[in-house]
Amino acid sequence: MAETDGSKPSVLIIGGLGYIGRFLAKYIHDNGLASDMRLVDKHLPELAMLAPELKEACSRDRFMQADASREATLQKVFDRPDGAQFDYVFNCGGETRYSQEDEVYRLRSHALSLAVGREAAKRKVKCFIEMSTGMVYNPSSTPCKETDKLKPWLKLAKWKLTAEEDLAKIEGLPLLILRLPHVYGPYVGKFLGTALCMARVYQSEEKEMKWLWKEDLRTHTVHIDDVTAAAWTAAHWYSKQSPTAGPTVFNIVDHGDTSQGTQARIFHEIFKIETGFQGTLISTFARMHLDSVVDDVNEETMDPWADLLLDAGIPTSGPLSPFMEKELLKDTDLCLDGSAFENATGFQYTHPKLTKEEVESVIESYKRMNWWP
Repeated sequence: MAETDGSKPSVLIIGGLGYIGRFLAKYIHDNGLASDMRLVDKHLPELAMLAPELKEACSRDRFMQADASREATLQKVFDRPDGAQFDYVFNCGGETRYSQEDEVYRLRSHALSLAVGREAAKRKVKCFIEMSTGMVYNPSSTPCKETDKLKPWLKLAKWKLTAEEDLAKIEGLPLLILRLPHVYGPYVGKFLGTALCMARVYQSEEKEMKWLWKEDLRTHTVHIDDVTAAAWTAAHWYSKQSPTAGPTVFNIVDHGDTSQGTQARIFHEIFKIETGFQGTLISTFARMHLDSVVDDVNEETMDPWADLLLDAGIPTSGPLSPFMEKELLKDTDLCLDGSAFENATGFQYTHPKLTKEEVESVIESYKRMNWWP
C-alpha cells in the first residue's frame, strides 16, 4: 500500500542550496518522499549555478531566503502555514571553505548548528540530522570507527566537532550525526574538482603530475547520490528508534578504500599524463615548508588554468579552480569505517568505489555547464 501524503514526513533543509543540500532536495523530490519540503539558504537559487536537473527540486516555491543562524529569523524558518512542525530537519549549512579564520567557522558553522538545533528541540522534531566530517578523527591508515579517538586536523573539522558536542548537550534534541569523507559527484568543486583542474593544466603543458607524500595515503570518498540516499535512510531509521535513543553517530563512506594512488592511476588513464609521487626527500622538505610549497604549486597552475579558460571561450569556471588549499595538502589519512551504518540500516551503496568511469562522468558534468576547458 502506498503512503498517503499525510503519512510522509515533512522536511526542512538548512543550507538547501549547498552542494549536499541541493542534491538531497533532488533525491527527496524525485522519489516523492516528503509531504512538504522547504529549502532555506542565504543565497538565491538564481545565483546558485544550479544544473538544469536540480532546478525543479530547488524551485522558488520551496525556497526561503534566510540566515538561519540569526535568532530573529528562526521563527520564520520553522513556522509552517498549517501550524504543524517539520518532522526531519537536515542541517547541510555552514562554512565549507578550508583555511578560514576560527571566527568564521564559529559564526557560520557552529552558531548555525546550535541555533537550528535548539529551535528543532523546542519544536519537538522527530530527527535532527547534522552533516559533519570524517576529519574529526585522529588520522589513521586503519579505518576509523565512530567510537575511535577524536583529534580534528582542520579548523573546519575542529568547529564541526565542537558543534557535534554542543548539539549533544541540547535537551530533547533527537540528534543524528553523519560524518563524511570527500564527497564527489556531478558539478563538485573542492577536493576532486581541484585535483582535476590541476591534472588538466599538467596535461596542457605535457608535464608529469606528482603527488606529495605516499601513494597509500588514504583519501576516502563517497558519491553524492549515496550521501543523499544514506541521509534519508538514516533519518527514517532514527525516527523509528526509541525516543530515548540519544545522539547517534554514523560514518558514511564507500567501499573503495580510496587513496592518492587510486587517484593517480585514474588521472593517468584519463589525461594520458605521467603521474607519480615526490619521494621521501621532497615530501620531508614540503612538510617543513608547506606554505611556500603550496604557493609555488598555485603559481604554477593558476595562470595556465586562466589561459585554458580564455582559449576555450569559457566566461566562468563555476566552482572549479586548481587553487590548492594548504590545509588540504596535509600528510593525514582520511580513512573511515562505515560498517556500523550499513549493519544498522541495511543500506547498500550504488557507487561502491571511485573509478575512471565515475571521474569521467564528473568531467562530463563540468562540460554540460560550460565550466571545463
